[in-house]
Amino acid sequence: MVSRVVTELGFTPIRTRITGRLRPTLQVMAERADGTPLTIDDCATISRTLSAAFELDDPMPGPYQLEVSSAGIDRPLVTRADFERFVGSSAEVTTVVPIDGRRRFKGRIAGVAEDRLAIDCEAGLAEVPLAAVADARLVIAREILAKPRPPARRTG
Repeated sequence: MVSRVVTELGFTPIRTRITGRLRPTLQVMAERADGTPLTIDDCATISRTLSAAFELDDPMPGPYQLEVSSAGIDRPLVTRADFERFVGSSAEVTTVVPIDGRRRFKGRIAGVAEDRLAIDCEAGLAEVPLAAVADARLVIAREILAKPRPPARRTG
């Protein structure tokens, strides 16, 4: 239901997740189809429309909180298309089961072939079955924050 509503509004759904037990939060992450940043007004539009849809056909029993947000700089990678779109970008990938003795991989996305993700890590090229990916996200924010900044210049 969430994906359908978000898509009908002209946005691209990224991820829908339920967190918390006592008072669950339904987290909806979306982006604009044209690639421009999602605005606060966009989030409000999605939230209002989803809330109205939930009034008609409530998908969750009991009280919950709806949270709508953009994918952000450290965007989660959820689908094969996400990995293909961000080939060349840095990512962190955690797998459900160990692959060659590891569950965590960090490096540049080298590509996607058949049902395998290739990640260029420090230790070399790692191949991870897409079905084994538990969590993956871009690490652009961390790269930007780790870069030294020039000293602030005083004016006046």
